[in-house]
Amino acid sequence: QVQLVESGGGLVQAGESLRLSCVASGRTFSRYAMGWFRQAPGKEREFVASITGSGAGTYVANSVKGRFTISRDNAKNTVYLQMNSLKPEDTANYYCAADSRVGPGYDDWGQGTQVTVSS
Repeated sequence: QVQLVESGGGLVQAGESLRLSCVASGRTFSRYAMGWFRQAPGKEREFVASITGSGAGTYVANSVKGRFTISRDNAKNTVYLQMNSLKPEDTANYYCAADSRVGPGYDDWGQGTQVTVSS
């Protein structure tokens, strides 16, 4: 099991930026894909972005495309989510997840970090 710890959330005004970080335990970090998800109160969890183990491939949801960027530093066992031009509708609890085992879906989840964007 991979332990994931997110950080970097906070309260910002619309138009500002934040960078979220997620540190993973273990020595095989570069072997698996990572993803970011978010969940706002009263809403279902939503996919935000994903990145392959090598970092060569990324995918970003249409709702954040052009504003959010996912990246990773395998030497630091860390995946990042750079969020620019934040909007009030980006307010949510953001989770990172690891696709660390064979089979569909993500296997390990962090505890989340809250992002609040005021208008």
